[in-house]
Formats: sequence, structure tokens, C-alpha cells
Amino acid sequence: MHLGSIYLIVNDFDKSIWFYENLLQIPVTKKNMDRFAMFNFDGQCIALMNGHFDSENPGKVIHKGEYSEYFDDLKSIATASNSHKVVLNFWDENLQKEYDRLRSLQLTDNITRIKYICNVSPYYYFHLTDPDGNIIEVTGEYTPRSGEFDD
Repeated sequence: MHLGSIYLIVNDFDKSIWFYENLLQIPVTKKNMDRFAMFNFDGQCIALMNGHFDSENPGKVIHKGEYSEYFDDLKSIATASNSHKVVLNFWDENLQKEYDRLRSLQLTDNITRIKYICNVSPYYYFHLTDPDGNIIEVTGEYTPRSGEFDD
């Protein structure tokens, strides 16, 4: 088995494309109408599925096989409350520089300060959310300022 992509079913397709183009610093790699958009980078793929497309464009999508509301009602999935069970993790060589870049873009109101955790080795990171409330964690090399994480 091989990973094809990780895709997010999104409520606002255009806003999500704008968000991820700015976060990843790349344009959409491939787009299937306004239904699906892919970002290919570093041998990975993150994609966005427009949760409203199928119900709003029934003549543009052919479905065959048994309908399962649980899996196939994309509109309900797109508008459901986010449970925060999936976290997209990215890393950058310079965590402070990436943090400053993302804050300056004002992609979201939900962004933490740089944090620290240690279970085997020091781990520096910050969190932000995308337009659907999905949690994004950014990790990387970081040199704390004197006293920044002292108890």
C-alpha cells in the first residue's frame, strides 16, 4: 500500500486554496474544476475537496455504487464541527523565521506562540488553524531567547 494523498474536505474551497497557497508558498499543482485541488511538494501531496461541489453540480459528477451517507455526504462533512483529531505537521529549518512569516500574512486568528516540549529531546513548535479549524503544527530548528522557557 502507498499513500496517494491526504485530503481535507473543506467548506470554503477558494478560501482554503488561498490559505494553503500562502502556507505552503506554492500555487495549486493540479485542479479538477472547483471540486479538488492538489498541492504536490517534496514528494508529498495535500489536497482539498470542495464539500459543496457534488451537491451543487449533480450533472458534472457521475456516482455509481451504493450511496453511504456517512462517507458520501460531503456537504455534511464540510459543514460539521471540527473534532481536531487530525493534525498536519510541517517543519522548517528556521522556526522563528517561519513563525514571523505566517504571522505577517494574517492567515488566521488562531496561532500560538512558539512552544517547547521535551520527552526525549527538545522539540519546538507552534500551532495554527486553517479555515476549517484543522490544526497545523509547524516544527523546526529554534534557539530560545535567554529565560524564554525557564520555569
